[in-house]
Amino acid sequence: MDITDIRVRKINSEGRMKAVVSVTFDNCFVVHDIKVIEGQEKLFVAMPSRKTPDGEFKDIAHPINSEMREVLQSAIISKYEEVKDFEDSKETEADTASSPEE
Repeated sequence: MDITDIRVRKINSEGRMKAVVSVTFDNCFVVHDIKVIEGQEKLFVAMPSRKTPDGEFKDIAHPINSEMREVLQSAIISKYEEVKDFEDSKETEADTASSPEE
């Protein structure tokens, strides 16, 4: 199974949740609402989940083995950083363009 598309749908600059992404597999199956979270030491990926009646969160979809989890997490974080860098450079350009020249 190949990851054929990763879309960073929302980027947050505030709080620990940094982004919400959708991942497409083999151009035929998509998983929405995967979250990029800022942990104590690094970014990590949280799979979509729902809250059970007893207050516990259960994943709706998740990798079965650690190898797939690592492939998925690496691809998502790489795409997030690419999009974030692009957004940051656009903001820098806008700030530069709007500041008066001396």
